[in-house]
Amino acid sequence: MSDLHEPILAWYDEHARDLPWRSTSASPWSVMVSEFMLQQTPVARVLPVHEAWLQRWPTPAAMAAETSGEAVRAWGRLGYPRRALRLHAAATTIVERHGGEVPASYDDLRDLPGVGDYTAAAIATFAHGRRHVVLDTNVRRVLTRVATGAEFPAASVTKGERTLAAELLPTDEPTAATWSVAVMELGALVCTAANPRCHSCPVADRCAWRAAGHPAYDGPPRKVQSWAGTDRQCRGRLLAVLRDAEGEVSQDRLDAAWSEELQRARCLASLVEDGLVARTPRGSYALP
Repeated sequence: MSDLHEPILAWYDEHARDLPWRSTSASPWSVMVSEFMLQQTPVARVLPVHEAWLQRWPTPAAMAAETSGEAVRAWGRLGYPRRALRLHAAATTIVERHGGEVPASYDDLRDLPGVGDYTAAAIATFAHGRRHVVLDTNVRRVLTRVATGAEFPAASVTKGERTLAAELLPTDEPTAATWSVAVMELGALVCTAANPRCHSCPVADRCAWRAAGHPAYDGPPRKVQSWAGTDRQCRGRLLAVLRDAEGEVSQDRLDAAWSEELQRARCLASLVEDGLVARTPRGSYALP
């Protein structure tokens, strides 16, 4: 499978998107912020928020000096706002334990709040040029199609996937880091979940899925996220009211944001429990 290296790396050299967190001048903090923001959020939505975030908080120390509520406010409409709380907590820990510098080792990164296996590997790889297996959705899809002939990978990462990805990593660290982002980019731009552009793929002639005639996925039903009327939408509406307010928000204003009373009460309680919203002594609500 090492014959995949040259064509994919050459393709990336020509087609890689010019993203701020990939710039040679990007700081490890910029990379870390991007990794938190890009979880389940498209690049186009992340770009303006990432830029504004780095302008306001160019270092972990600048972020840690503000309240977690300001992080939630600046997160805007990226979705899954608990990521903002975790990023703020991670920045605080970086200041306390690492002198304000984003650590380079996987283990140190893994110990930060909100940093799991993928995020630790991605930051170590893309911010510090380390050699790690980086398995996001795009990478998993490319490797599954090319190597196994299936349309989509399993619901969660398997031992076989991790072994294959490790075997494919180039031996030297700089090339391994470039390889990881190149496969990710290939999955984002060409080997997409829907309507893959096989005619533009640099390894189409080596792809087991293409050779097999593009057999359709026959595994367990894949989850499709709904939005309208869900608790996620309700929480988002309530949080938007608080985010746009100057200070405290009365219960009446939150009641006006969502008509279904029981769902609204449940979602407001969950926002408080998650630490995204604080109830004031006066019975109103505010960002923490």
